[in-house]
Amino acid sequence: MKEFNTLDDFDFRDKTVLLRVDINCPLDRESLIITNDSRIRKIAPTVTELSSKSAKLVILAHQSRKGKWDFIPLQQHAEALARYTRREVRFVPDIIGNPAQAAIRSMQPGEIILLDNVRNLDCETEKKSMQDHSQSELVKALAPLADYYICDAFGAAHRSQCSLVGFQARLPSAAGRLMAKELYALRSVFDEPRRPSTFILGGAKFGDSSPMIDHVLGTGKADRVILVGLAGNAFIKAMGVDLGSASEAALKEELTDANLQAAKQMLQKYGPRILLPQDIAVEKDGERVEVPIGDLPYSEPALDIGKASMEKFCKVIQCSGTCFMSGPAGMYEKVGFGEGTKALMLAMIDSGGQAVIGGGHTVGAADLFDLTDRFSYVSTAGGALETYLLGKPLPAVEALKHSCRCL
Repeated sequence: MKEFNTLDDFDFRDKTVLLRVDINCPLDRESLIITNDSRIRKIAPTVTELSSKSAKLVILAHQSRKGKWDFIPLQQHAEALARYTRREVRFVPDIIGNPAQAAIRSMQPGEIILLDNVRNLDCETEKKSMQDHSQSELVKALAPLADYYICDAFGAAHRSQCSLVGFQARLPSAAGRLMAKELYALRSVFDEPRRPSTFILGGAKFGDSSPMIDHVLGTGKADRVILVGLAGNAFIKAMGVDLGSASEAALKEELTDANLQAAKQMLQKYGPRILLPQDIAVEKDGERVEVPIGDLPYSEPALDIGKASMEKFCKVIQCSGTCFMSGPAGMYEKVGFGEGTKALMLAMIDSGGQAVIGGGHTVGAADLFDLTDRFSYVSTAGGALETYLLGKPLPAVEALKHSCRCL
């Protein structure tokens, strides 16, 4: 029995379809112009398919959240989507008021509109259940105007918000092409990995690293975990190594006693299955300098892994049947300090096995190195990916399952 519906399960001709997507994009702080529209590119196939099937397509999306500097309307998102779909995408600067409802009622088959930032509505970000969200003003206003609901917002699937989970209780619902592709790809990595399976965890935070490691190693989803970035530095600290004040300052508030104790427990529990850097790279007088772990502490902050670590990790990766990477190995965007991230990515690609990367910064690094198209699969998700990595249910996916069972 299937878990959720897909676009293959419904006839959308002449039907009004609500499509929730995740096109939350990084912006330039000065101009507020989108600097990376990869999430918009990713959902374009679903939009194109539904439009070509003569659906009246109403798109719901968000950008940042209230109080943040990048919380803006979605006008330029509509323009970018129009470029990638080669279709007119009309931006409606309203969500549930008369202008939005009138625009929906007047739509013709094949037309596409993008409503404004759904997080303008306070009900969107309230923490409620699917049933409670189904009674929100958003769902009450738009559900009567629609025939189907499609969720293609895997990047936000970890959030129980009304545009993500409320409509499934009231409308026949399905996963969009991107949502289905993300789930199938991640299941191939987690549930049926080719052995040995290696996970590379890095990036700029490590608070969730210990429970993530415990889940993937404890359940056998991974055979070993390579730690780089701040996660690697934090686990080196947990081993009793003094990193130096500059490197420890980079760990900020996450360098708590509880997190360090959790890291120590993981090292004791899994031992050699957790691989840590042997050296780091720092910037000294404008040059890249590599420092063995035995020579720490050092006055400058760690910005990358060193060549000895690259060689050690790449040998492991190249012998892996499955490799998954979430988080870069260092400050890849800084000239001279993307070497570690690039080396690990190339080893994944050259391994000949499943090579999957996920998370915004990881994808950004792959884009910078022009490697994106060479991976088996690329996930743009961040928080949803972390939730999946921790083995927790994704509310938006659970709501789709409910719709499949009950509607």
